Amino acid sequence: MLPDTTPEGAEATASRGRGRRGADRVALRGDLRAAVPDAAAALVVTAGVFVFLYVRMDSGASATVAVMPFMDDSRTYWMYLLSQAFGWSGLLWAWGTVMLGLLLSGPGVARSPVSRQVLERWHRTTSLTTMALMAAHAIMFAAELVRYETKLGWIDRLWAGFADSFVPGWYDSGTGRTAIPIGQGALYLAVPLGLLFYVRHRIGPNAWRRLHRFVIVVYVLSVWHTLLYGTNVWYDEWPRTVLWLLQLPIAALFLLRLVRPARRAERLGGPDRRAGGPRQSWVGRAAGRVAVVLVGATVVGVIAVVVSGHDGGRARPADPPAAVPHEQEGTP
Repeated sequence: MLPDTTPEGAEATASRGRGRRGADRVALRGDLRAAVPDAAAALVVTAGVFVFLYVRMDSGASATVAVMPFMDDSRTYWMYLLSQAFGWSGLLWAWGTVMLGLLLSGPGVARSPVSRQVLERWHRTTSLTTMALMAAHAIMFAAELVRYETKLGWIDRLWAGFADSFVPGWYDSGTGRTAIPIGQGALYLAVPLGLLFYVRHRIGPNAWRRLHRFVIVVYVLSVWHTLLYGTNVWYDEWPRTVLWLLQLPIAALFLLRLVRPARRAERLGGPDRRAGGPRQSWVGRAAGRVAVVLVGATVVGVIAVVVSGHDGGRARPADPPAAVPHEQEGTP
């Protein structure tokens, strides 16, 4: 069927396009309003985590101080503690929104006591809150670096804090050379993938669904960043074990979603021909089965890590290092 190229047809097409864009804007505004209680709860959790970290630093029990003894001053390094608090609440909200997404795309959604519409709204609002928490985590880290670079002028200090926090590969000290670009990758993927929902009518629902699957990559990068750089989980103690345990339900739901997705078109064998849907190619089925094997191995691996206690944590040193994040930069 040829497109309608008459002036009336072109005007109708443009009107439909404007209607879709308007609907996208309305949907985003509505979700932002609906996210206010969720964001308020996230701020309360962040404040609680901040107080917990602050008290532990004052008491001398902080793992951060054990890693970096020069930071044994909660009044000076409060922005770093706030960055940590935003990071932990961001990871918790990311865990929640991924759990909701996997429930929605798996077979259990039909038996949920909560309607699908409510679950979808929760998924969207927690996603928006997660993006805000991740951004706040990075901004407070940059603010701490600006405060730290006392040998530079204000313009250079602002650039140094921004570059170390937001430019991949710029931070050049210790574990951060690997961990910070991983965290930046999580942030820079989270924002476009999270907001694509609101332009799905422009890119097409199939393209949106394919791209939205990569949200799990954001979560994996976030956990990886935490395990590498989260000083509160550096050592092989209970906080690190709890972080590993939290990955079990994610991995299990992801495996179930691969084996029994809610949408018939995504099932590994392809839909029944009588259903009238497109059949999957052998490449898609093979990739799906490989993914099932890999995720299944991940579930077994996480269980083995928790049971064995070999979770990649470091042994707490008898004589803590006296290292600083990096040498203060001087003016050229």
